[in-house]
Amino acid sequence: AIPQMADAEEVWRRIRRSEAVRYSALVPNLKGARRALAAGFTEIEVVVSASDTHNRKNVNRSTEESMDEIAEILQSVHDAGATCQVIVSTAWGCPYEGDVPVERVVGVARRAVADGADGLSYGDTTGMATPTRVRRLIGETRTALPDTALNLHFHNTRGTGLANILAALEVGVDDFDASVGGLGGCPYAPGATGNVCTEDFVHMVEDMGVATGIDLGLMIDAAREAEGLVGRVLPSQVLRAGPRTRLTPA
Repeated sequence: AIPQMADAEEVWRRIRRSEAVRYSALVPNLKGARRALAAGFTEIEVVVSASDTHNRKNVNRSTEESMDEIAEILQSVHDAGATCQVIVSTAWGCPYEGDVPVERVVGVARRAVADGADGLSYGDTTGMATPTRVRRLIGETRTALPDTALNLHFHNTRGTGLANILAALEVGVDDFDASVGGLGGCPYAPGATGNVCTEDFVHMVEDMGVATGIDLGLMIDAAREAEGLVGRVLPSQVLRAGPRTRLTPA
């Protein structure tokens, strides 16, 4: 268990909610799903690693054992009138096993959908994805599961986060995770700090003509505030340099 998650319900109660925002709860197991449903969530996300070793480090069970429990979670979530996305982490590699075969990742995804997943997400837990590998996994997934909604979650650990998003956009994916200032990581993936920064992501895709509905200036302000709260420099490039439209007085 991760100690910081103990007061998740209190955090949820204190959030000033907006009808324009979708809120979801990430859970590791059936107990977590029940907590989230009891707290009033209607969108649940449950995670399983395609890598057995990482899955054992994360939730102390094999991938297959987690999939058995996820089938129960999906049933419970649907019985409560909620939806559930299954996240397949270490989709492009594992810090303990190395490359995870595409066939294994797609196999986990197939089972999740067969058991009732409302959507899928692939997590680049350790920042091992590259554009070529991203295109291949998306292609194999689209062939196997053409009607399943797909989200992607990249880390910028090795500087490829935005390149991977661009590659995915070019083959039709339009749902991505990002975090304020690049906060986050995984305690069971050594060196895997650094989610894609929301402000860097928005800055890039808005200039490409992709509307996000996010005010970039306010997003930069939020990243600056987050940096002050955590007391360390965050990896956001746009926070440091400003948007490309910002001019320097001559």
